Amino acid sequence: MKFTNEELKQKINELKNKLSVTIVAHFYQRDEVFEMADITGDSLELAMRTRDDNAEFVLFCGVAFMGQSVKVLSPHKRVVMPKAACCAMARMIDAIYFDNSVKFLEDNGISKDNILPITYINSNADVKAKVGEMGGMVCTSSNAKKIITTALGEGKKILFVPDRCLGQNIANQMGLKSMVIGHEGNPKEADIICYDGFCSVHQLFTVEDINFYRKKYPGILIATHPECDPAICDASDFVGSTSQLIKYITELPEDQKVAVGTEFNMVNRLRPKNTYILSSTKPECPTMNETTLEDLYLTLKAIDDGAPINEIEVDESTQKWAKIALERMLAL
Repeated sequence: MKFTNEELKQKINELKNKLSVTIVAHFYQRDEVFEMADITGDSLELAMRTRDDNAEFVLFCGVAFMGQSVKVLSPHKRVVMPKAACCAMARMIDAIYFDNSVKFLEDNGISKDNILPITYINSNADVKAKVGEMGGMVCTSSNAKKIITTALGEGKKILFVPDRCLGQNIANQMGLKSMVIGHEGNPKEADIICYDGFCSVHQLFTVEDINFYRKKYPGILIATHPECDPAICDASDFVGSTSQLIKYITELPEDQKVAVGTEFNMVNRLRPKNTYILSSTKPECPTMNETTLEDLYLTLKAIDDGAPINEIEVDESTQKWAKIALERMLAL
């Protein structure tokens, strides 16, 4: 039997009131799913806020690495997901590809002891664990500069995974030399060696899009996410993480036009006027948009039936080292 959205919302609220469950949703989720959440935010914020929540279940509306982060930081919690969708960037690297990247540096004359890995939080737990075992840590788009600054104090080469754009953009901001594995360059001459991963959504924005908006609306501001290509960020007026973009844009005068280069659902909720999407196509994350109201209802119903679905599990060793990598970041 098919339910309308309003019927599904009613059933979801009934189950929420009955069960020991907290629904959390990332900023990129569909509006109707986002509206049902008890806690909303970006990936690290959600993992941290759920640590202090007393519910038995965390029902996470997002992508798999985010649910893993909750489980790693709060192993006693039961974490379920309506859809264990996998972030395309996170899928670009696993433990084997990470080991191959380390070997590439070793083959180019850099000893393993002289490598300090940093992984963007948009990576799966197995990669975070590898990074943790090598003495490295996790970063987010908002704290990457601080994490890299701290890491450079150890005098080692930084292996930055998996997002080449974030690594390159931070290097440019800090006046450091970077290179991308598989591209031209000598790792011995680079401060930051980046893995060749990227966000498919943030690759949709082009310099031509920026030029179009600047010509059409003189005085418009361009605000972009650091997962965008360095050429896009260099041509922007503001570059920041999801939370930083929200703060920047919502604090602008109402009549100030701004074109934003990040995921559609989040931008669409920001301001009712004078906010534009920096793309001729709809930059909607396909995996973030897999979760529907029906999925959310069915996940709650499964908990109520005593047979939870899509429960996140992380093995003990991976959990240990991934948590160490995350806690090194949180300590800063």
